[in-house]
Amino acid sequence: MSRKFYITTPIYYVNARPHIGTAYTTIVCDAIARRQRMLGVDTFFLTGTDEHGQKIERAAQAAGKTPQQLTDEVSAQFRGLWDRMGITYDDFIRTTSERHKRGVQALWRKIRDNGYIYKGTYTGQYCVSCELYVDGANPGDACPQCGRTTETVHEENYFFKLSEFQEKLLKLYGDKPEFIRPETRRNEVISFVRSGLRDLSVSRSTFSWGIPVPDDPKHVIYVWLDALSNYITALGYGSDDTTLYEKFWPADVQMIGKEIVRFHCVYWPAFLLAAGLPVPKSIVAHGWLLFEESKMSKSRGNIVRAETILDVLGQDALRYFLLREVVFGQDGSFSFDALVQRYNADLANGLGNLASRTLAMITRYFRGEVPYPSAGVARQAADHAIAESADRVIAEFGALFDQYQFSRALEVAWGLVAAVDKYIVENEPWVLGEKQDEDSRARLATVLYTSAEALRIVTALVHPVIPEATAKIWAQIGLGDIKTLRLAELKWGQLELGTKLGSVAPVFPRADKGAIERMQKMEEQGRTASPVTSEAQAVAKPAAVASTVTKNPSSIPEGKIGIDDFAKIEMRVGQVKVAEKVQGADKLLRLEVDLGNEVRQVVAGIAEAYSPEVLVGRKVAIVTNLAPRKLRGLESNGMILAASVEGGKPALASFLEDVPIGAKLK
Repeated sequence: MSRKFYITTPIYYVNARPHIGTAYTTIVCDAIARRQRMLGVDTFFLTGTDEHGQKIERAAQAAGKTPQQLTDEVSAQFRGLWDRMGITYDDFIRTTSERHKRGVQALWRKIRDNGYIYKGTYTGQYCVSCELYVDGANPGDACPQCGRTTETVHEENYFFKLSEFQEKLLKLYGDKPEFIRPETRRNEVISFVRSGLRDLSVSRSTFSWGIPVPDDPKHVIYVWLDALSNYITALGYGSDDTTLYEKFWPADVQMIGKEIVRFHCVYWPAFLLAAGLPVPKSIVAHGWLLFEESKMSKSRGNIVRAETILDVLGQDALRYFLLREVVFGQDGSFSFDALVQRYNADLANGLGNLASRTLAMITRYFRGEVPYPSAGVARQAADHAIAESADRVIAEFGALFDQYQFSRALEVAWGLVAAVDKYIVENEPWVLGEKQDEDSRARLATVLYTSAEALRIVTALVHPVIPEATAKIWAQIGLGDIKTLRLAELKWGQLELGTKLGSVAPVFPRADKGAIERMQKMEEQGRTASPVTSEAQAVAKPAAVASTVTKNPSSIPEGKIGIDDFAKIEMRVGQVKVAEKVQGADKLLRLEVDLGNEVRQVVAGIAEAYSPEVLVGRKVAIVTNLAPRKLRGLESNGMILAASVEGGKPALASFLEDVPIGAKLK
């Protein structure tokens, strides 16, 4: 491999267990690293834990443990979870390791010897939770990042001459616009630096849990200088073997949450410039993961454990949901309802269903061998359209993914899934399979080859996102180990004729309605078993009371339903893309409805009131979590809302305002 790629997660603070907010960053980096490896790029993927600082010292004291005991336990939880999730990191760095300590002290000496560190005294406000010096704050003021009350600190410190790097940093941002992404974060950083930089305290002398300052061990190195250095110490910086450092530094992508942009985009490049070292190529900040409209936070007690989702739906469900549902760079919402809906719609009914029925029909009609598509009369325009669409999706998916537009990339891939589903429905291979004439057999072979080849391409593209299921589908197609795939060479027509299928089995069993309740119960039990702060209890208590009152059957009058019953019905705004009459049924229309994140087939009994052509482009209300049912051999996935008027004819529910497609009705 001639090309190289180095990607890092932030290292995670070990004051509490991991949750899906930290899992999100790690999953994004893992998906990027997997794709780079599939493209033949020599890739190094780093993650780890941040284990020093006053907050850790206090947390350990509160737990009746030594700081090392606490960090050993929580760091093991992070590593264990990443291993369970199949995260393909190449190294897991701990800031309490000797190799890291040596590297940090080497970096300190380099910065000091270059004249950028001096001794002084600091008096001011400090946020222990964020490990942040709050310039200009007064005693009792809140931290501008987390809102907690700051503490007044007066101590002898070493200072870093950050003020000398204002113009150097602004030049860096101007010369390399790609250094900070997205643009909103870049603008924030530029504004902050332009407002003026003050020298930064880079040591503490009032506690001892940290890396000693070289030649002055009564001081420990400021936790952010310590922590940020992990990106080079993991590569061997400051050690006798710097092979990895020389090969992979500077990093191609350093992935972070938006709350630590200042540390990574101001302090980190300033430290590197002061040491005469290269700065990273790109620092990419994503948004927060929100739960119940608030940032997922250990102090609020509203975190969701990844283990809960892994136990009920598996790792691919969590990975797909986070990359598909959250627009990268923006804040995203998490709920168990949305997770299960996305899982059923896209994975169980989408990719999983396409794989099951395509491979099952090849097994049934061609003894489990990929059939030969007809080169002549049995080929139709629809076959060529699928092939052209697949090649277009390969190009679009790659371009979007490499621009961190993961949600859009997956939408494009699932567009091909929907197109093939429609292709199968229109060509009815199950009908062709019952016929024995030569033309029908040739047409059947063409339809199933086309479907299987499209399935192969989607499976290859989305492997970095849902690696477990795609590896199974790949083996079921008869292609062996997906790790041997050369993604850069992917194109239409590479599925060899006569390929013997593997054992065919469902990869995404549909989640029943009890999945949500099981996950909610597991989370409630997890919160009960784990200590939470009084702040978290204050947030959680009203919700628990409201839930109890709502679910009390005696408070609901006979003949009425409670709000919980109504909340089970999910309705969304859809736009009709295709409308046509169902053959042999006077009242039925087959509709293809765009719900924003997918296109659903809905069979509706409105043909007597609406002609197909007047419905195309119209926005309608759809019940989206209704169990599928078959009408005249067509599967209907949802119900269109309409009112019964005089004469029994329906009138569609509609909107006066311009409501966006996919909007949820409440």
